Amino acid sequence: MRFSIEHQDAITIFTLKEEVLDAQNAPEIKAEFLILCQPDVEALIIDLSNVKQSDSAGLGALLLAHRQMNEHEAPVILVGASDRIMSLLRISQLDWLFEHAPTVEGALSMLEDDAGDA
Repeated sequence: MRFSIEHQDAITIFTLKEEVLDAQNAPEIKAEFLILCQPDVEALIIDLSNVKQSDSAGLGALLLAHRQMNEHEAPVILVGASDRIMSLLRISQLDWLFEHAPTVEGALSMLEDDAGDA
């Protein structure tokens, strides 16, 4: 499975470089999220720009990230989620759990704005 991880201060950016997020790669992604979602991480940005579709196992991986980060009161921002993924989140009534941004830069800007408001 192809992905990259970048750290900008206390923000982690996870970029999935696959077209599908499904039962084939979700277990490995979940394992990565368990490693990444630590108390010192202030936000997790998940870049889904390359992902065209997801199944319920992929959705489960995203939910695991949310649950782990929620324990530390830190946001998970989904970047570049396709219409199909957004539709899956809406149908599952889970779209409200995540913040959304069109680009990684947009997500970082959101976080800067939130920090400025605090």
